[in-house]
Amino acid sequence: MVKDHTTVWGNCLQTIRRNVNLQSFKTWFEPIKSVRLDENALTIQVPNRFFYEWLEEHYVALLKTSIRKELGERAKLEYQILTAKNGKATTRPGESKNGDHYSPGMVDTGNIKNPFVIPGIKKVRIDPQLNPNYLFDNYIEGDCNRLARSAGLAIAKKPGGTSFNPLVIFGDVGLGKTHLGQAIGNEVVKKIPNKNVLYVSSEKFTNQIIQSIKNNAVNDFVNFYQLIDVLIVDDIQFLANKQKTQEIFFHIFNQLHQNGRQIILTSDRPPKDLDGMEERLISRFKWGLSADLQAPDLETRMAILEAKMNLQGVEISQDVVEFISYNIQNNIRELEGVLVSLIAQSSLNRREIDVELAKEVIRNFVSQLNKEITVEFIQSLVAEHFDVAVEKLQGKTRKRQVVIARQLSMYLAKNLTDKSLKAIGETFGGRDHSTVIYSCKTVQDLMETDIIFKDTVSELEKKIKMSLNEK
Repeated sequence: MVKDHTTVWGNCLQTIRRNVNLQSFKTWFEPIKSVRLDENALTIQVPNRFFYEWLEEHYVALLKTSIRKELGERAKLEYQILTAKNGKATTRPGESKNGDHYSPGMVDTGNIKNPFVIPGIKKVRIDPQLNPNYLFDNYIEGDCNRLARSAGLAIAKKPGGTSFNPLVIFGDVGLGKTHLGQAIGNEVVKKIPNKNVLYVSSEKFTNQIIQSIKNNAVNDFVNFYQLIDVLIVDDIQFLANKQKTQEIFFHIFNQLHQNGRQIILTSDRPPKDLDGMEERLISRFKWGLSADLQAPDLETRMAILEAKMNLQGVEISQDVVEFISYNIQNNIRELEGVLVSLIAQSSLNRREIDVELAKEVIRNFVSQLNKEITVEFIQSLVAEHFDVAVEKLQGKTRKRQVVIARQLSMYLAKNLTDKSLKAIGETFGGRDHSTVIYSCKTVQDLMETDIIFKDTVSELEKKIKMSLNEK
């Protein structure tokens, strides 16, 4: 009995239907049409290249089994891929313009205009546009970024396979959003090299859309982005009030997310505060995880500076490192800028890198050097207010007035200095960090229940800051 392509594909569909759920069958197999049968080669027509990619990635074994069941071990499956133009295939059925057959494991993307194509390579390879220096190894972890960094590592192991999709990394300028986003990309490229990773700034993305509109190639543009497995878009706040760009990005986002591709976005504010952004986009940005990057504490800033020193191959004394870290508080890029300037000044002027040189350099970065609030200064002011000796705050006496003064001093030291809990405890007679935590909690509880005590705390905070400005 001679089989025709319709019968063969119909029988294949029966096999496939028994092996996938109903929704997957309707989504990925019902739109396919059989085109022709040449001996043992069945040609099927799929709506687009992205559709082909999905079948090859997720259902190639099932397709192979079903076609061999109908046509034998030498069976072949070829594809005819439609283009958006007139709904017709632009190549001859089953082969590309170069005569290459569409067969499992191979896709011709020659007709898709790739904004990042590497010239001279027949098949499209996507340059991920990543900075090789942005790695997890040199992204220092601290309380300020632990959630975002941990989520990034999880994504890098299983892009698109976690609940962190999309991952929105937000925070002020210079806190490492771009570094973290690209670190995820670099890790994926290293560990899963067959994944297509792409980093693009929102500005470049917008310019690509403008060019694609001018060249009447929006469909090519969208098709290209649908090939990406991990898409990293930097500074999405700059898409605000760009309606056409948002519309196209919305469709790309939907396709990628629906098909299990990973999306990573960075922003200078959380999704809910993105003015000028369509509500449907904001809603989708909230689907995954929004992780904020905060200004690093003193210990983290010192660790970051020391890591950058190791990278530069220089040694700087601990007091200089601490001085720089104390005065550059909110921007990691400025930390790096100070270090580069210090090295340059030291080399060109043949000066030793000391605190004095650091002061000269830092004045170019901040308008006024921070005057340090010390734990000892807080102890003296609190002791004076409660009319107790400073030595008693550091001693073991359990008199109520001394205990309150001691606990309040610890609370203010934690809030007004960059000292660690351990360091604060040491200045109170060698107490451990758990005592400091307990004291801070006690003060917070008292402030919530005792208005007079709360006013006392506020008064002391003002007094400390005013005394500092008078120095």
